[in-house]
Amino acid sequence: MRRDVGNPRVLLRRLREAMAEPDRPQNRLDKTVALIAQNMVTEVCSVYLMRAGNMLELFATQGLNPSAVHQTKLRVGEGLVGDIAQHARALNLTDAQAHPGFAYRPETGEEVYKSLMGVPILRGGRVIGVLVVQNRNMRHYSEEEVEALETVAMVLAELIGAAGFLDGEDLSQEDEGERPGQPHYLAGTPLSEGIALGHAVLHEPRVHVTHLIAEDIDQEIARLESAVYELRASIDRMLSTSDLSHAGEHREVLQAYRMFANDRGWLKRMVDVVRTGLTAEAAVERVQNDTRARMMRQTDPYLRDRLHDLDDLANRLLRLLTGVGLSSAGAELPADAIVIARNMGPAELLDYDKTRLRGLVLEEGAANAHVAIVARALGLSSVGRAAGVLDHIEDGDAIIVDGDTGELYIRPSQDVIDAYSEKARFRARKQEQYKAIRDLPSVSKDGVQVDLNVNAGLLVDLPHMEESGADGIGLFRTELQFMIASTLPSQKDQQELYQAVLDAAGGKPVVFRTLDIGGDKVLPYMKVANEENPALGWRAIRIALDRPALLRHQLRALLAAAAGRELRLMFPMVTEVSEFVRARSLVDREVQRLEKFDKPRPSKLMVGTMLEVPALAWQFDTLLPLVDFVSVGSNDLLQFFFASDRGNPRVAGRYDLLSPAALNFLRHVVLACEKHNVPLTLCGEMAGKPLEAMALVGVGFRRISMSPAAVGPVKMMLRSLDTGKLSSFMEGLYDRPEASVRTELQAFAEAHEIQI
Repeated sequence: MRRDVGNPRVLLRRLREAMAEPDRPQNRLDKTVALIAQNMVTEVCSVYLMRAGNMLELFATQGLNPSAVHQTKLRVGEGLVGDIAQHARALNLTDAQAHPGFAYRPETGEEVYKSLMGVPILRGGRVIGVLVVQNRNMRHYSEEEVEALETVAMVLAELIGAAGFLDGEDLSQEDEGERPGQPHYLAGTPLSEGIALGHAVLHEPRVHVTHLIAEDIDQEIARLESAVYELRASIDRMLSTSDLSHAGEHREVLQAYRMFANDRGWLKRMVDVVRTGLTAEAAVERVQNDTRARMMRQTDPYLRDRLHDLDDLANRLLRLLTGVGLSSAGAELPADAIVIARNMGPAELLDYDKTRLRGLVLEEGAANAHVAIVARALGLSSVGRAAGVLDHIEDGDAIIVDGDTGELYIRPSQDVIDAYSEKARFRARKQEQYKAIRDLPSVSKDGVQVDLNVNAGLLVDLPHMEESGADGIGLFRTELQFMIASTLPSQKDQQELYQAVLDAAGGKPVVFRTLDIGGDKVLPYMKVANEENPALGWRAIRIALDRPALLRHQLRALLAAAAGRELRLMFPMVTEVSEFVRARSLVDREVQRLEKFDKPRPSKLMVGTMLEVPALAWQFDTLLPLVDFVSVGSNDLLQFFFASDRGNPRVAGRYDLLSPAALNFLRHVVLACEKHNVPLTLCGEMAGKPLEAMALVGVGFRRISMSPAAVGPVKMMLRSLDTGKLSSFMEGLYDRPEASVRTELQAFAEAHEIQI
């Protein structure tokens, strides 16, 4: 027998011919495994396909007992076949039965076979089956043979799909019985708040490759290289544009794509696959399938997020090769478009006409993913980790996205539509009310001024300050520029951003937080050691003081950007007074440097600290004379105060922020700052909820910072509040034995007709 392992094109053509014959799908699959066994000189060739309940079923075999077909089944992770499916990787074993994972199935008659080589059958980066060859003799298959079988498996995946083996096959038991057109409910993870009723626009991040087998290898390599060069040029063009809808505001995100696109190893891997007999399109899909299968099993959130960038890059390359338009972004969108995707890069989201976007739904995607950051900046109701959404929705389907709860209603019933329509109308009426008071002062009924500021971190956040009627920016998260960049932003890049922020603020106060990285904020170009408890580890000011050059470059950019204007900056995660003193000394050195070289300086410089670590509150008598202001970071502070991880669903809601202990602690902070005449603010999720904000005002806060969407509701609450009555009422709450005084505060609000 002739072995075409080094050049599998002959086998690939025979497979295509066999599967195209007018015959029953099962017969065509039987012929296919026989062809593979014959051409690769193996005694056994078997195909297992994924079925309902996460089971692998023997669908066709040449060499095993024919009666085992459709009878032999293995769970994913069970036996060698299950291991291949679970880890999406090839196995190459000289003596399979000696492997500890071997699972014997007597009905197959495979006990006489020793060596085994198996590869996953991947479609769209997902395992849909396993292809296995076996021999009686002990032998180790060569790398060329493994490569050849992987190539055959890719072609087989498309042929299996085209033959209808996967049609109508739900791969999760809980979905059994659903019929097309029926309503479907899914629960995901909220990424961006709000409610959106609209129609699905499938992002179509993958191009369906139908032309798999190359006729001319050299021509395919030339096509591939030409498309890669065009891809690189298109990314450069996107980087040069200033139009927000084409990612001009997020050029740092595209730097990552340019880095990947210029990776010679990526192009070489695709060229090597073309040389095995596949077309350029098939080679791109093959390499990305392999990459996706490996990275999907990574637990590192940074690596999984990079998968989104690589998917985006591969899909753009496929579109160039096939001539398919750039996703659905260039198509005519409905006025209420809700984009549905398995995942997407932030640049892809920015390709869409944002005036027609209402929401975003991702099968994957975490709250700190780059695309989620951009979705929040664009004000889209967004839900992530909506498992299986693409299996249950078609282009144009009606869908409701509840970004507050993470719920999705696909093809909702009229009752659900009516309920959410009323909820949306109620929100719209509220928005009109908030708009009506936008330009009114944030003053209570008894004349107490409370500054309502917004949190920001991207240029697209800045228009929200004006739209919401905020008094300024209470927290500008400078780390977001670093997080979405592929390389460390230069001092010039940082300065340009800070200047744009100050320009957009129009004289209103802006508080810049210096770089707060580490913990769950990972930079793609910074190596950080694994830590058991990263929230309490090497992060924020600790990194800045250990790497002072990083902080000094940022300080230079801030000082230059604020030349002739007021500059307010603060340090995150300060635990001891000595840390603030060391950080402040770096600021003073940079100011002295400007004076030495007679360069422009800020007209006024205010340097403060964040209060996020409870230990700092017991050093106030030493600290407060040294600082110009204090900003309470309530998210981290109360997490540490309760020793409760806010990212852990088991304990995140266990302790109420409106507990006597927390309110008493915050009251201690207010009184200490009043004693030393130090301005105090609070920024965090707590400030953006009307009832919690009311409690903060009662405690004594007169400056709070929140998301732009929260300014209207909080201002409406404030303008209906008598702070004197509230403060007197709260004096009786600080020493209560209950775990929470939320009920008492709600009763006070109702009794005094406060608009919560």
